[in-house]
Amino acid sequence: QAKAEQEEEFISNTLLKKIQALKKEKETLAHHYEQEEECLTNDLSRKLNQLRQEKCKLEQTLEQEQECLVNKLMRKIEKLEAETLAKQSNLEQLRREKVELENTLEQEQEALVNKLWKRMDKLEAEKRMLQIKLDQPVSDPTSPRDINNGDTATNLSTHIQTLRSEVARLRHTLVMSQQEHTEKMQRYVNEEKHIREENLRLQRKLQLEVERREALCRHLSESES
Repeated sequence: QAKAEQEEEFISNTLLKKIQALKKEKETLAHHYEQEEECLTNDLSRKLNQLRQEKCKLEQTLEQEQECLVNKLMRKIEKLEAETLAKQSNLEQLRREKVELENTLEQEQEALVNKLWKRMDKLEAEKRMLQIKLDQPVSDPTSPRDINNGDTATNLSTHIQTLRSEVARLRHTLVMSQQEHTEKMQRYVNEEKHIREENLRLQRKLQLEVERREALCRHLSESES
């Protein structure tokens, strides 16, 4: 019986030692897991803070770039608006100059036509006077009156020729003035057409820039939300 008690005590001691060893191993493992968990938590916290800082930095960079782009687009839009207004002002100025030129040319042509008609009326009157003088009867071919009539006829013929030349010159001047007026009007029409096309191109470009700015603003709003 004593031997059985010894064996029982030995078994109890052995089991107790194993239990104590297991407890110690359990405590060691628990401590090790705590250290691992703390290290992992610290590492994750550090990485999370780093990601937050990077996110904040990226947001600031993106905001600065978008603000710079918006300002650039605004300056571009303002420049296009100024160019459009300048083109519109030039177009209005050309229209006023065109009207003034038309009025001036019309007055000049009217003055030339009136002058031409006056010269022609004067020519007709002098022709009638010459015809009356030529149709008068003469008594003696050798008389001084006959000689004077011959001189008068010669002078009138010369004057008629001069008046005809003047009429031809005035007609040529009128034709050249009308031709110059037509050419100037055509130049004004071409220039006005060019300005209209340029104005339309600038308006389309301005519309595209406005749409780009609106799209960028929408993108900024979506990014912030």
